[in-house]
Amino acid sequence: MELASYADYAVRLVNTEEPERGRDALTSVDAVRSLFGTAGRAAALADEADLPRLRAVRTRLRGVFEAAAEGDEIRAVDLLNSLMVEYPVSPLVSGHDYLDEAGRPRWHLHLADNAATATANYTAVACMGLAIHLTELGADRLGICQAAPCRNAYLDTSTNRSRRYCSDRCATRANVAAYRARKREEAARAALAARD
Repeated sequence: MELASYADYAVRLVNTEEPERGRDALTSVDAVRSLFGTAGRAAALADEADLPRLRAVRTRLRGVFEAAAEGDEIRAVDLLNSLMVEYPVSPLVSGHDYLDEAGRPRWHLHLADNAATATANYTAVACMGLAIHLTELGADRLGICQAAPCRNAYLDTSTNRSRRYCSDRCATRANVAAYRARKREEAARAALAARD
């Protein structure tokens, strides 16, 4: 498992809320379980108590992305470190279900399989992945979508550090809005010039 890919866990959790629109998708135990994807044991731990816990973690993770997007790397790292202290990673070496050509296990790491709660598991994995992403690529690779009213988090994996939107949809919407604003401005200037 590529440990940096666990950073997507942080993005998925943060993006369960759309604060500008007043929407929250983290409203049921099934929603908690769906965050885990195919992770069976950890998802099976989910219960009602994980809803408020994960919402609190989500708020703190959003703070990490917002600090990074604002260029405040120190605050982003401090926020992430405080989460990692509270939700430590418990790595285990596993070889289940993966055999090489000789029939031997393909050893790999699982990061939090022995966590007591779904929240502890999810948060430890998300924070570790985010820490790896941040340390390998830089804090400026964590962002908040610039398309209003979207405030989704994203990981910039572009080669030139140019990503500003969480998705192609938001990028298109922002570009169309900017184009229409330019056209309105041009029309207003033309109308003003015609009056003169």
